[in-house]
Amino acid sequence: MVVSKGLQFGKRAGILLAAGLLAISLTACSKKSVGAAGANKVLSIGTTAGFYPYVFQNSETNKLEGYEVDVWTEIGKKIKYEIKWQTSEFSGLFGLLDTGKINTIANSISVTDERKKKYLFDDPYVYSGAQLVVKKGNDGIQSLENLKGKKVAIQSGTNFINFVKDFDKKGEITVVNYETAEAGFNDVALSRVDATFSTKASALATIKKTGLPLQLAGQQFNVLPAANPFVTNDENKQLVEQVNKAFQELRKDGTLGNLSKKWFTEDLTNP
Repeated sequence: MVVSKGLQFGKRAGILLAAGLLAISLTACSKKSVGAAGANKVLSIGTTAGFYPYVFQNSETNKLEGYEVDVWTEIGKKIKYEIKWQTSEFSGLFGLLDTGKINTIANSISVTDERKKKYLFDDPYVYSGAQLVVKKGNDGIQSLENLKGKKVAIQSGTNFINFVKDFDKKGEITVVNYETAEAGFNDVALSRVDATFSTKASALATIKKTGLPLQLAGQQFNVLPAANPFVTNDENKQLVEQVNKAFQELRKDGTLGNLSKKWFTEDLTNP
């Protein structure tokens, strides 16, 4: 019986020793796996996926394409982040940002004084002015003054509404809200509304791509820098520093300018 107990004790000790070694091995593997996963950092970007040529969904491939997609692909390589896209209606994008469901927004977001009070922006990557677009041959609309008594399409949540509000104190211009810029362009071409707002860059690219009977109306109202907003905190300050460094490198080697020419036909990356 004594020998038997000794054997049993030896077996138990061996099992415990093996279990201990296995636990140490698994812990080491676990730590190694966490480190490997940590290297694959993910940056989630919100967009409407309906603003050509900034970010839009290719109807044939169902993949997102556009200037901002290309830009963020290059930035992701520089800062070693995996870029993931999340689509939403424009009116919901800032809600997703505020609640931490996305890291930033890429949808030609204009850098305004009001937004700068709340959000941290990276360096602007495109400069393009607010522009009225009308049906081809409609030379009677050259300014907001000419829109009195008429309808203008504006994408919901965009800064373009402020031009109308600041000018139209008597409410003589009818604003029709659209979820996508494309819907506004189409309704102008179909004469359902008299004009739409866009950036000059987007308007030129859309007219070229779609062949819609549209034309620019008058001059740009201003030149708006577009950049990516982040919730203001210490972590994002460090992230924006990395992004800005990547932008500087992409400007210096000509990548940013070439991407702008690809989508807008000219370099719009400088003021």
